[in-house]
Amino acid sequence: MLVFFAYVFAAALPGLVLFIAADEKQRTGLLGRLGIGRRRLQGVFTPPRDLSAKAQGLPPNEKPSTSPTYEDVFPPSRRHILAELPNDALKGPGKSGKQLGQQPPSYSKLTPDKDTPTIDQYKDHVTATGFTVEEIRRLGDFPDYAALSGVPAPEPYEDFDINKAVPRPYRPFRWAYHQTMSLTKLEPDWWLELYKDYADVIRQREELFEKWRPRVIQTLPGSEIAAKELMEMCLQFLCARYPQCFRLDLEKMVFHNNILKTQTDLNSTPPMHVLLHNVPEDFAMMIRDPETGIYSFRGGIIMSSLGWDLGSKIGLKLHEIHEPIPDYKEKMQFSMDRYFAKKPTDKAIQRGSWGLEIDRPLYMPPGDPHEQHRETQNPAHTLDQIHLRVDWQTLRRLPLSGAVVFNFKGLFTPITEFRDEPYIPTLVLKVLREGKKNIMDYKGTWHTEHVAIPALKEYEREQTEKGLMEKDWEPHTLDESPFYPGWEEKWHRQQGF
Repeated sequence: MLVFFAYVFAAALPGLVLFIAADEKQRTGLLGRLGIGRRRLQGVFTPPRDLSAKAQGLPPNEKPSTSPTYEDVFPPSRRHILAELPNDALKGPGKSGKQLGQQPPSYSKLTPDKDTPTIDQYKDHVTATGFTVEEIRRLGDFPDYAALSGVPAPEPYEDFDINKAVPRPYRPFRWAYHQTMSLTKLEPDWWLELYKDYADVIRQREELFEKWRPRVIQTLPGSEIAAKELMEMCLQFLCARYPQCFRLDLEKMVFHNNILKTQTDLNSTPPMHVLLHNVPEDFAMMIRDPETGIYSFRGGIIMSSLGWDLGSKIGLKLHEIHEPIPDYKEKMQFSMDRYFAKKPTDKAIQRGSWGLEIDRPLYMPPGDPHEQHRETQNPAHTLDQIHLRVDWQTLRRLPLSGAVVFNFKGLFTPITEFRDEPYIPTLVLKVLREGKKNIMDYKGTWHTEHVAIPALKEYEREQTEKGLMEKDWEPHTLDESPFYPGWEEKWHRQQGF
């Protein structure tokens, strides 16, 4: 069900989209410390072209007839932030942050090239957000990513109790239901979330890696800067959001996990493996191709995919990843490529996709036996086996490397929980019965509907009788979406805090 980037933009393909980056190879010397691959210096910056239909003389609602390229299109530069950082933010000799922040970006192509002999030949390379490799090196380990990105750091979650925490009840149901964007601004406090099954999930993911390895974790050359950056942003977030659970020793470069009672040596552990052992979410990064400006999947850690895996998508361009998605080429490819090319660092977004599943299939690569459930409506299946699966996704651009990072978590909820959630049974029924056929076929809920629909009808009847829902209510996307009226009271009651 979940695939890639379209679902950050569209509403049907469940997910896995937008990513790639995270490299886990260790480089020696300064390269290994930075996490930077070797690249050839080539090309210069030229002003972005206007690729809109208007610029090409087309009617307002008509898209260009030829596929545009984006080799001269970049997101807004973040160089000015250097002037706002503390005086000691940049290490070593060189111009001050104030001086560097006043210089305009001058883009050069940042391409992987193993033959480049020394760091001196690529230290002046510029990333998609306007920083040179040398400037990134001078910022050192764990710079102030909140300032650099423009996305605020999270507030400490003082009431958090890992032994009681449950996910927020994401219910990303919409009507009318069609392939379109359904994006909202990222809630900075909730970029990464922990629940009471944290230790079990980390253990499960480590076992998946031991079994599948390159099918679940893989990186390609050119993602080294982004890999280190992503890892540091995640650990920085965890320490700020859950200070009672995590601690970072910058002198020794050791990450302390008080939940698992583990210590991770950040000097010797590849970035993706740091995430594997500490963060129960999937990540993927899209890296810009300097020849075309199109983004491609260059690396990640994906352990929650249904019907596909990282190994089958690695290296593909955005439109190649989303080829199976209904209506993608006709309705979304142009907008997606343009969006990725221009996406600002400070405009992080979130969205959810969903499906109904038998039991709780988290990782289901092609050919997995669990796929057979989707072929029949098994009369032996019972209501307690039917689960809502929500893939809650975020999309953001990393401030230094310029990579676009997608991450998501797969969450399962028994549909029996819908019973006392106002409007939810009726809204789901509407989508199951009247959703666009090609989208619903792709979503793959059919194998559950012989059990789910009768139960939802009964819940609908009960809600009208109890006054939880008006009898004449016309299904539509709830104002509280992706939640439902009264969700916070139930959520807190379930946790006891």
